[in-house]
Amino acid sequence: MTDRPIDALDRAKGRKVMIKLKNGEEITGVLKALDLHLNLWIDEAEVKKDGENKLKLGTLLVRGDTIVYASPVQI
Repeated sequence: MTDRPIDALDRAKGRKVMIKLKNGEEITGVLKALDLHLNLWIDEAEVKKDGENKLKLGTLLVRGDTIVYASPVQI
């Protein structure tokens, strides 16, 4: 059986992920949980917009309908 893209994110729980939003911001942090709507709960979240300075936000909920893509980060 072929894995779905959401399965790759499900396996990434507890690891660092990178998320690109429709407004151009990039969020990195540790994925704690997700649901079928691709709402993502992120710890240690850092936001970067247009390559500018990072803003540390701590724990963050990202709504799935604002996400362009999300991917586990290889360290």
